[in-house]
Amino acid sequence: MSIVVDMLIILWGFLLLGLMGVGGFFMFRKFLKKWPKEDGTSAMDWEEYYIEETKHMWHNQEKELLEDLVSPVPELFRDVAKQKIAGKIGEVALRKKRDVVTQDILIEGYILATPKRDQKFLRKKLNQRKIDMTPYEHLFEPE
Repeated sequence: MSIVVDMLIILWGFLLLGLMGVGGFFMFRKFLKKWPKEDGTSAMDWEEYYIEETKHMWHNQEKELLEDLVSPVPELFRDVAKQKIAGKIGEVALRKKRDVVTQDILIEGYILATPKRDQKFLRKKLNQRKIDMTPYEHLFEPE
């Protein structure tokens, strides 16, 4: 009986350490995003800046498209992904000196914000929406 209890305690300890490790990993990633870069501003600060500067440029149609494009992202991470993507879209819009976020700007920013490992899901989603990817092929990272 004592061996069973000891084994359960050991298993519980490993489970607890594993869960704390996973949580710590995500906390550390967020910490690194908040860490200032060479210019004194963090990646998250830039995201927030681009979102704030372009907030007035979004129309409902583009907001709905963004919602649809991030729908494959697990709900737990969807808000974080949406903020990162919206920040990149805002950056593209400001860089191109646009007055409004169009579908072209949205798709370009979305592709640039999407990690290489997730680009196949992005392609699938764009195909489902019947969006021609030919003008954006140069933005995809080679496999």
